[in-house]
Amino acid sequence: MKIFRTANKIFEFKKLSILENKIIGFVPTMGALHQGHLALVRQAKKESDYCIVSIFVNPKQFNNIDDYNNYPKSIEKDISLLKECNCDILYLPENNDIYGNYQGYKMDFEGLDNVLEGKYRTGHFQGVVDVVYRLFDIIKPDKSYFGIKDYQQLLIIKKMIKQAGFNIEIVECPIVREKSGLAMSSRNMRLSEKQKNNAAKIYEIIRNKKFSIDDNPKQIENQISQEINNIPDLKTEYVIFCEQDSLNQAYQFEKNNGVMLCVAVYCDKVRLIDNFFYVFK
Repeated sequence: MKIFRTANKIFEFKKLSILENKIIGFVPTMGALHQGHLALVRQAKKESDYCIVSIFVNPKQFNNIDDYNNYPKSIEKDISLLKECNCDILYLPENNDIYGNYQGYKMDFEGLDNVLEGKYRTGHFQGVVDVVYRLFDIIKPDKSYFGIKDYQQLLIIKKMIKQAGFNIEIVECPIVREKSGLAMSSRNMRLSEKQKNNAAKIYEIIRNKKFSIDDNPKQIENQISQEINNIPDLKTEYVIFCEQDSLNQAYQFEKNNGVMLCVAVYCDKVRLIDNFFYVFK
């Protein structure tokens, strides 16, 4: 696996004939890699001739400085894991290589940045767009791989692709979970085993919640929130049923029309997100 620390090194490598007419698959990450990330890498390896992974903890997408400072870092372990997955290139830039001569990318979010994560994390998605646009412009991949745990991010990246005119296929990948059901996240590294067991109940509750098409979504949201809040260490920030494509809040359930339940929950001081898709037949 080649490791490049500057955009210029990427540019120099891409000039080589080895990448001519090759399909490049790209997985952007912030490191602290887990099996969820590695599932994206493995899929990129299957579908591409060349797999590139980036590791960059992007300061612009943190609205809480403590969250940024406490974000787990394990670069040597990450490198070892990527080598085991036969990753071809790791792009490991410093902040100046990303933002030195680049001010960011302005897009029309069409309201997607004002709901859910955007409502509670001011400026977060502008930071995500800034770094992903820059990475796409450097790597120029044919395909890029994102997990649906960050579903709102996925929709925004798709919208950015269209507005920026990038010819990149965004590949959606399913949530990878621990055996307990807890959605894999780099932030899980900050949880004790007891907290992980408690946090696993989030998925258990949203997966097993029984309700019908005639029920009121708001009432079900409140019930789910209460059930989660009754678990030690857990406190919900939001529990919201959304329309799948717009993420507008769903005020009623409709036959043959799926809804996405999105949740954000604090486990002590660690913020976790998850989602679950329901269809009424």
